[in-house]
Amino acid sequence: MEPRILVLDGNQRASLAAVRSLGTKGLWVAVGESTAESLAGCSRFCRQPITYADPFRSPRLFFEDILRQIETLGISFLLPITEATTYVLLKYRDELPNYVVLPFPSSGAVEKLANKNALFQLASEQGIPIPETVFCRNVEEGLSALGNRSNFPLVLKPSKSKVLLEDSIVSTKVIVAYTAEEAREAITSNGFFRFPFSIQSFIEGKGQGVFALFDRGQPVCYFAHRRLREKPPAGGVSVLCESSTTDEKLRVYAETLLRAATWHGVAMVEFRVDENGKAYLMEINPRFWGSLQLAIDSGIDFPWLLYLVSTGRPVPRSVWKHRRVRWLLGDLDRLYLIIKAPLAIYPVSKKLKELFYFLKPGLRTRHEVNRWGDMSPFWFELKNYIRGLKK
Repeated sequence: MEPRILVLDGNQRASLAAVRSLGTKGLWVAVGESTAESLAGCSRFCRQPITYADPFRSPRLFFEDILRQIETLGISFLLPITEATTYVLLKYRDELPNYVVLPFPSSGAVEKLANKNALFQLASEQGIPIPETVFCRNVEEGLSALGNRSNFPLVLKPSKSKVLLEDSIVSTKVIVAYTAEEAREAITSNGFFRFPFSIQSFIEGKGQGVFALFDRGQPVCYFAHRRLREKPPAGGVSVLCESSTTDEKLRVYAETLLRAATWHGVAMVEFRVDENGKAYLMEINPRFWGSLQLAIDSGIDFPWLLYLVSTGRPVPRSVWKHRRVRWLLGDLDRLYLIIKAPLAIYPVSKKLKELFYFLKPGLRTRHEVNRWGDMSPFWFELKNYIRGLKK
């Protein structure tokens, strides 16, 4: 029987990268999203676009739609890209047909890493540095923990970025508070702090990540990249990045944690490294990351390798190559933010310099979305981008 793959979260750039990866290997790939059209669904490598209920509004209806598509299309491999769809599938995993592969370990293993409170406790047990941390179960404990605290800024970090309830999914966010008043206001005015969270010291430094694939507790491959430009410019989503060698210390930290959780599948392990070179664990995300296309272009084809290890097939040796990848419309957004920024922050000379670098990305730079031979996703993205400008 021909294997059939359903990639979810079709409007994510990582979904597009996964569809192109698997499609170029000759695999049959469908793409799902809660909208009628999607970025990855426009790819020529998508054999069948499907629509499902919004998992944020109705997790159960979303899952029932997935079950129907499994039966209708003969799906044998499910690949969720975001935490939201992943958590729903894991919750109802026992209801999936036995022949369907979901490339994740047990829910308990996922909880060890995806739940930041549990992760920081695990990291402490393994001797991996974390920021000074106070664990809080609710608003009351958070306000009590603030007490007369005077060392600011501090970080209010929900234990999960997505909280799965019976009838919805709640999105949370990390908040940096610079005063006690800001911290109290954040805790009392944001409803998601009724769920467990932590209060951490703020670590000055640069973010670094280790991307990994594990096969039932054993490492298969690693990848790292360097962010060259971000949106917004002060720090955010990467719009221009290049592959880099994996820092050995960070790799050891990541491997220690992933082995401890008997991890299976992909994971993004994030650290912040201070000016003295000390690395602190920030979080682990059990999913693909935004710069997935860079890893694939660099010879570490994570979607394909994940498919192989999850279906018991031999894994070929990967050969790392230096590559640079640019998200064009994200980079355009970044340039716009710089152009309209006050001259005190970006003087004219600096604005012109940024414009020059935008217009001359370099001959070795590849574009993430717009690719010859599969341009439909870019036209879809551009159309929605222009619609957004008109609002």
